[in-house]
Amino acid sequence: MQYTQLGDSGIRVSRFCLGCMSFGDPASRMHAWTLSPDESEAIVRRALELGINFFDTANCYSAGTSEEYLGRAIKNNAARKDVVLASKVYFNEGKLSKSAIQREIDGTLKRLGTDYLDLYIIHRFDYDTPIEETMEALNGLVKAGKVRALGASAMYGYQFYNMQLAARDNGWTPFVSMQNHYNPLYREDERELIPVCRQMNVALTPYSPLAAGRVARATWAADTLRSRTDKVAQSKYDSTEEADRTIAERIKRLAEKYGATMTQISFAWHFAKGISSPVIGATKAEYLDDAVGALDIRLTAEDVAFIDEPYIPHKIVGAL
Repeated sequence: MQYTQLGDSGIRVSRFCLGCMSFGDPASRMHAWTLSPDESEAIVRRALELGINFFDTANCYSAGTSEEYLGRAIKNNAARKDVVLASKVYFNEGKLSKSAIQREIDGTLKRLGTDYLDLYIIHRFDYDTPIEETMEALNGLVKAGKVRALGASAMYGYQFYNMQLAARDNGWTPFVSMQNHYNPLYREDERELIPVCRQMNVALTPYSPLAAGRVARATWAADTLRSRTDKVAQSKYDSTEEADRTIAERIKRLAEKYGATMTQISFAWHFAKGISSPVIGATKAEYLDDAVGALDIRLTAEDVAFIDEPYIPHKIVGAL
């Protein structure tokens, strides 16, 4: 495994982050394909064996049971100091208000079974709460020792920039990471958000790096419970299937050239783009073994251009 730093935080993370949205009680009615506590623990155990130390969840994933399952798995398999735990706040009552942030962090810490988070991420931009209220509340969590560092997720570039300015101008804790929607089929953030992050030395940890599997397999759809029931992924990608199939086909051709899998070429594309740690969701341990093989592949500038060339603009997906 290779490691990198989250911005200026000093926090050392693996080049892959295990996303835990696939953990949780399906009775929560978030997803039908989530894993049981034992299945979730098996995924975490394999991730640790591979050197992955970075784990991402959220207060809203499966009504908090994702946090519970992750916390249990970490407690049973690793020392707390050896892992980087990230969770999120926004899809809750009060969104990013001061009272909501103070309430939700305590619930998250309790479910994870820890007294601090390494990274606390705002899940979206809150149009209903003043930026200063949110940033001051987040800074308070850092000062209280409940959170080591702050991150943000999908939003517009100007929104992220304004939040960073509020932190700078008031002496509050800035964001060190951005978890945005980014993959070979969706590159809209290359216009503004990613350049802003580069300017501010903010680490990029994108979600959906494989476009829900559409750049990881030879067929567009898969006959799995997730593919059949994941309406969010269908809404993200299937309306542009005709144009995007060309990109997936080019990734397949490069996989043949390098004797690699499409998953590995897709992740190698991320690393060639300067991504710090893409968030990979896995429902089987072997998916992690496949992914880490990308670290041995170095795409050329010509390879990246070959993947990028057919791209057409897409409607915004992620920022609200």
